[in-house]
Amino acid sequence: MGQSSINRLADYIIKIAGLAAIIAICCIFSNVLIYILSAVVVSLIGHPIVRIFRKIHIKKLHIPDWISALLTILIIVAMLALIIAVMIPMVMNIINEASVASDSTVSGTSWIEGINQWLIGIFPGLGPDFNLITSLLKVLSDALSFSGVTGFVGSVASVVVDIVVGVFTVSFISFFFLKDETLFGRIICALVPNKIEQMVSKTLDEIRQLLSRYFVGLLLEMLGVALINFLGIWLIARLNVSYALGIAVIAGILNIIPYIGPLIGEVIGALLGMILKAGIPGIGLDVNVWLFGLIILAIMLAVQLIDNFVFQPLIYSTSIKAHPLEIFIVFLMAGHIGGIVGMLVAIPAYTVIRVIAVRFFYRFKIIQRLVPDLSEEDKLIEGAE
Repeated sequence: MGQSSINRLADYIIKIAGLAAIIAICCIFSNVLIYILSAVVVSLIGHPIVRIFRKIHIKKLHIPDWISALLTILIIVAMLALIIAVMIPMVMNIINEASVASDSTVSGTSWIEGINQWLIGIFPGLGPDFNLITSLLKVLSDALSFSGVTGFVGSVASVVVDIVVGVFTVSFISFFFLKDETLFGRIICALVPNKIEQMVSKTLDEIRQLLSRYFVGLLLEMLGVALINFLGIWLIARLNVSYALGIAVIAGILNIIPYIGPLIGEVIGALLGMILKAGIPGIGLDVNVWLFGLIILAIMLAVQLIDNFVFQPLIYSTSIKAHPLEIFIVFLMAGHIGGIVGMLVAIPAYTVIRVIAVRFFYRFKIIQRLVPDLSEEDKLIEGAE
């Protein structure tokens, strides 16, 4: 074996050992890695806000970068606190109201009893006392109640401490990522060989721009779906403002789960509307319970069509620019590997993988077929090697 072959083998061994060391460190300090990745997401969402602050100036005086970053963090934390303090109690209120209404109507409402008996007949394991409405409301209540969260992770005190530490840590790291947009990129570039550092820097910059647009678009999509659902249920179905807003918030939150989330939100919204209609006299349109549920379902389906043909194309076309079938397959694979969590992170992860593949592996036929419309500049792959 020649000296060059020995050197090449040693180089491969060093690279493999380094990669193994990085993987081991990530496994050992997984909590720290989660904090850093969360801070990256927060910084991606906050970059447009920081840029707005940077454009504000009085004569020749500009807002310092550290103030822009601090104000952005405060805005994001305030919005999160507003959602927790206002939206969750509002959703819990409608669930409690529906629970009270179901208690007064379940025993005497034939359509609810019919559904229960039908489900028991198909799934005998549910037991003779199974009640769909009670079970559904319990699941929603447990998912949103603080007691359910504390029962899962420990005592109330430990949960509060974990939340405070998490929020502070993510905010602290996000501050520096927002103050200096190139900081995360410089950290990554410090870990790669010099000959590909420039290409890695360009790749990270492209990923940052695409993911920033994606996360901001995702938030706007969630707000848009919730707003249109609220207006439709309030103005057309004539539900009270608090009830309509509660159902709309549930639909907006569930909408971030690809494919199955909107369907679950529509079913829950229709059922909650039917329960409220059956249990509270004079609420909503003057129609029977079944027609009222169908009206709410039709409203939410119409909103889903708007989301599918307006909101989602805008988000996906400006983020990963992938074919809808490609996205669907990615969601299926991510759901099989990681369930709902996998589906939530599918698009950001695929965006990163896709950009890296285009930048460094475009010479492979499969990449050329998946991304056929690149400019010549984008095809300068492995040019530094």
